[in-house]
Amino acid sequence: MTSDSISYVPRRAGECRSLVVRGLRLHLRHWPGDGRRRVVMLHGWADVGASFQFVVDALPAHWDVYAPDWRGFGASEPGGTDCYWFYDYLADLDQLLEQLFGDAPVDLVGHSMGGNVACLYAGARPTRVARLVNLEGLGLPATDPAQAPARLAEWLDELRAPPQASLSDDLPAVAARLMRNNPRLRPGRAAFLARHWSAPTDDGRFRVLLDPAHKISNPYLYRADEVRACWAAITAPTLWVMCEHQGKKQGFVQSEEYAHRLSVIRDLHRAVVADAGHMVHHDQPEAVADLIESFLR
Repeated sequence: MTSDSISYVPRRAGECRSLVVRGLRLHLRHWPGDGRRRVVMLHGWADVGASFQFVVDALPAHWDVYAPDWRGFGASEPGGTDCYWFYDYLADLDQLLEQLFGDAPVDLVGHSMGGNVACLYAGARPTRVARLVNLEGLGLPATDPAQAPARLAEWLDELRAPPQASLSDDLPAVAARLMRNNPRLRPGRAAFLARHWSAPTDDGRFRVLLDPAHKISNPYLYRADEVRACWAAITAPTLWVMCEHQGKKQGFVQSEEYAHRLSVIRDLHRAVVADAGHMVHHDQPEAVADLIESFLR
């Protein structure tokens, strides 16, 4: 790669494809290999498939790796609605995998929101997932039904005043924003991500490639009992990867309730990535790649 202060130069060139899935054209990044091992990587909220470039560069060069942009993120088409429903991601994934691989089981790697989608999907479609790697897809704290009225009111209020697109003056400003969000992100990697995370507008500024409707709160509560039931149905060996530096939002993972939630996964392997925050695939891509390679082999 070049100097970290300039930009990251990928070791493996990815191809861009598009597939029509459930009426939307979804963007897919593919790093071609020899077809002997096929891995699908699922990005998190406000991220893009190209975000896995640093990890892919550290994986074996003969692996086939696919990374879609979820609906309304990156170069994929938006949903065309005023808010998004979480389970649409599962349906998109199901049909995307069918188009790419038919009924053949695949290895899934998901980060954050993508990890949550992957775990739910592996429970709903256990025969379609050979091995599962969850990078910081921790889920959310358990909720109480009494929270429903306030959550619904919040959702209704946000629909009345929809959020706007996020704009930056130029690509360096986009890179600086990424580094503010993640202080561990190296400048060269931020410069690379900025080109995939944003697009120029008619007035010369750069728009973050995220449909603003994604910012609307979900109207429904996180039902941990349903999540636990899905996790219990997972048959694939599962690698659960957490970062060393958990933030306050992740404090619930230390609870007994969360330990019980995890205990239902029948073939669970756990790992912690040192000197990394939530964006483990940006902070320590080589370490993440080593974990993935060892587990999938």
